Amino acid sequence: MNYHNITKDDMLNGDGLRVVLWCAGCNHCCDGCQNPETWDPSGGIAFDEAAKKELFEALEPDYISGITFSGGDPLHPFNRAEVLELAKEIKEKMPEKTVWLYTGFLWEEIKDSLDLTNIDVLVDGEFKQELNDNNLKWVGSSNQRIIDVQKTLVDGNIILHCKN
Repeated sequence: MNYHNITKDDMLNGDGLRVVLWCAGCNHCCDGCQNPETWDPSGGIAFDEAAKKELFEALEPDYISGITFSGGDPLHPFNRAEVLELAKEIKEKMPEKTVWLYTGFLWEEIKDSLDLTNIDVLVDGEFKQELNDNNLKWVGSSNQRIIDVQKTLVDGNIILHCKN
């Protein structure tokens, strides 16, 4: 997996103060994407042990609410296994931290094929330029959903984390 940046003390990509891992690779290539430089899965730099150490150190402070995986698309085929393994390791070592994940895939497309048990909130759906609304919280277009994964897994129906 490659990544473009580890942002520390982010307030725009989920609840609270967060660390964001910006993954490289996206097949959705949404018109109007704010991060087209992240589409190439071989772009950025390799996520190695030094990057992992930096990520975990950034997550340590009590004032950090958790991690957000963004990009690109963290669920791009080149990223899936490593992102989901990182989410699992974070939840094991820091269970009080929340894990948010942004993806262009829909919940319905991934819920049966991926282990999402270590994800707290999934923001799903491709960005749609014609549905862009800068007044929405945590999403770029009104088709995107902010899903409470844990409640959704229990209930079987999509439970939104919040409504915009």
